[in-house]
Amino acid sequence: MSEATIDVAVTIEDESWQEALPGAEELCRTLAVAALQAGGGELDGPGVEISIVLADDGTVQALNRDWRGQDKPTNVLSFAALDDDEAPPAPPGAPVLLGDVILALETCRREADEQGKSLAHHTAHLVVHGVLHLLGWDHEEDEVEAEEMERLETRVLALFGVDDPYADGGDRRS
Repeated sequence: MSEATIDVAVTIEDESWQEALPGAEELCRTLAVAALQAGGGELDGPGVEISIVLADDGTVQALNRDWRGQDKPTNVLSFAALDDDEAPPAPPGAPVLLGDVILALETCRREADEQGKSLAHHTAHLVVHGVLHLLGWDHEEDEVEAEEMERLETRVLALFGVDDPYADGGDRRS
């Protein structure tokens, strides 16, 4: 990625995030920027913008039901603003709007406990994973790309002292 500006807006929709993970906003911003820089490929221009929403299971379940047809909460959802040729071109000089990443606190906390890791490390992984989806990375259609995406996630997380989330078969395909 060039010297473009990166704007990461973090919204805490569920205030429980602040108690569960002090510093969540800065963690999300830092990991999102790292993921954008590592996985951004040809992103150029004046800048990029993404939104991260720290929500609860109810919010994520409603989004998952309405947009994916799955009436259950999940850990993270990504809604890319750039969808092939359907996205309108940005005005000259305007940042590229990449989309939204939404995390569900209860599911994230439960998974972190089940996997024996901190909520901070699990959240870091899910932010990186979600941002890579905004950049077009996919792990559901192509096994080779899935493995490449996992390696990229692991490299980014290692820069911040986060263990490989895929070691020992854990956390497959969030």
